[in-house]
Amino acid sequence: MNLNQFLQILWARLWVLVLTPLAAALTVLAISLILPKAYTATSTLVVDYKGVDPITGIAVPAQLMPGYMATQVNIIGSHNVALKVVDRLKLADLPESKERFEQEAKGTGDIRDWLADQLLKKLEVQPSRESSVIQVSYSDVDPTLAAALSNAFAENYIATNLELKTEPARQNAAWFEQQIKGLRENLEKAQASLSEYQQEKGIVALDQHWDVENSRLEELSKQLVAAQSHTYDLISRRNQLEAAGSAFLPETLPDVLANSVVQDLKAKLALAETRLAEIGEKYDINHPIHQQAVAEAGSLKRKLAAETKTILHSLNTAVDIARMRENELRTALGAQKARVLELNKQRDELAVLTHEVEHARQSYTAALQRFNQTRLESEANQTNVAVLNPAKPPLRPSRPKVLLNVAVAAFLGVILAVSFALLLELFDRRVRSPEDLSITLGLPVLGVLTDAKLRHPKWRLAFSKTPV
Repeated sequence: MNLNQFLQILWARLWVLVLTPLAAALTVLAISLILPKAYTATSTLVVDYKGVDPITGIAVPAQLMPGYMATQVNIIGSHNVALKVVDRLKLADLPESKERFEQEAKGTGDIRDWLADQLLKKLEVQPSRESSVIQVSYSDVDPTLAAALSNAFAENYIATNLELKTEPARQNAAWFEQQIKGLRENLEKAQASLSEYQQEKGIVALDQHWDVENSRLEELSKQLVAAQSHTYDLISRRNQLEAAGSAFLPETLPDVLANSVVQDLKAKLALAETRLAEIGEKYDINHPIHQQAVAEAGSLKRKLAAETKTILHSLNTAVDIARMRENELRTALGAQKARVLELNKQRDELAVLTHEVEHARQSYTAALQRFNQTRLESEANQTNVAVLNPAKPPLRPSRPKVLLNVAVAAFLGVILAVSFALLLELFDRRVRSPEDLSITLGLPVLGVLTDAKLRHPKWRLAFSKTPV
């Protein structure tokens, strides 16, 4: 079928193309006029999205904004909000609501839930695409009731939004309160353990006491080193004195230099030996003068030996005393080391106990701060949603839309008329042109015979209706 044949079929069925859209438009017009009018009231809400979690204080990425708005739309259209609207307006107590419930639901279920479902059927929530504005629309035959229900949904949504924010904060506050009790007990136990350990060890100012004991340890170490050096010096002097003998006492020995008797005896011995040498040159060894000089020198030597023994004895005594002093210092140093090591151990244990107390205090303080924060969050009475424009009773109905319905019905009627025309042509095929005859018979058209009679409208109409 080409376009020319299609237009010829439509022209032949022109009455179908005219009557079908007209009938559809008139029918829809009548139905639209008969249908009860519905009024739509719209309240506008603005959501101030700050992107901060009310409990943790952590900033939420801005990419979550679309999801947040979708969540708010779902909350407005939730069964929970609808139940609050039913309770706030006391719709379940109205006689007409009870009557409708008995007729439609047969009294099964809860009337509150049934009314909430009925309200949600007429509710429309539309978020803005590029802003944080949400429109809450409700349709009803009564414009005043439609405005009241739209405002009721908006107000109860704000209350629900606030409840959804404060309820987790209340739960968190209760959880933190329980945790604070345990943390307080841990802190008290840690402090009690620290105090008990300080009392047991008699610790008042451990750091100061440790400094004193450490200084004492250093002093004892220095004294021990000095005592050891003194003992070594005494032993060295004694060994030198023993090796030298009484006749050859070194002049550099401190004990010799410090002893005036030894110095006097050595001087007298030197003089006596000089005198003996001179006498030996003059007299024989058996001469009394020579023998007297020998006796005098021997007496001086004996006195010097006795004095040397005295010095040696004193050195031995000094060595013994020095060794005793060294042993005492060594014992005192060992005891002081043990005391310092004990203090170090106490210091380490005290540091562990102190760290436990500080850790318990920090945990308790952090939990207390979080508890105070969540408690304030749970007591908040402000929300980030506000009513931008409250709903007012509309002056004109929103449904039915007569002009739109008639236009759509006429358009659909045209499509239906064309379909009817093609369907009628399918069941009642006519020859309307030489092309139709050629296609139907499968033979070429050699020519078209015309007659004056056929030009008459009466004959042309009869020819056009001649079946193939």
